Amino acid sequence: MTNEMKQIDVRNFTVSTEIFFKPNLDIYSQMIYIVLSSRTSEASTLTLSEVSRKGRMTVKQAIKAMQSLVDQQLIPHKLFRKMIGEFQDDRLSWAAKGLLTYCKQQPDISMQELLALSDQSGEDENSIRKALLELELNGYLEEFPELRKIAT
Repeated sequence: MTNEMKQIDVRNFTVSTEIFFKPNLDIYSQMIYIVLSSRTSEASTLTLSEVSRKGRMTVKQAIKAMQSLVDQQLIPHKLFRKMIGEFQDDRLSWAAKGLLTYCKQQPDISMQELLALSDQSGEDENSIRKALLELELNGYLEEFPELRKIAT
């Protein structure tokens, strides 16, 4: 074997052992945290498949682990959204995902306009408010301040 073939990507980094003592974090979440910590300057450029491969888990396991890290506020929600996308976030119902997609296309929409549109879908005000609350609780209304006010 040549020296080139023996060369391995070695990185030195420090991770607090605190991650191992956080309640409700499984081994997958801990591993994803370590993978992301080892690539801090590159974390925003990593893909979901790269993170799951480096963490030695399936993509689905990586998504669940990242959701847990977001819920524990150990990684930023923006990083999660960039890597996962809202359609792979199984914390969201289809109603919330559809509402988010519509709101992205109409960022200045008001609650009154949403209620007027709800007549076309058969949804009532309660279900729209529930979807908005779901989006707010999971960090998806950051760029929609008007809807955020309504949700809370």
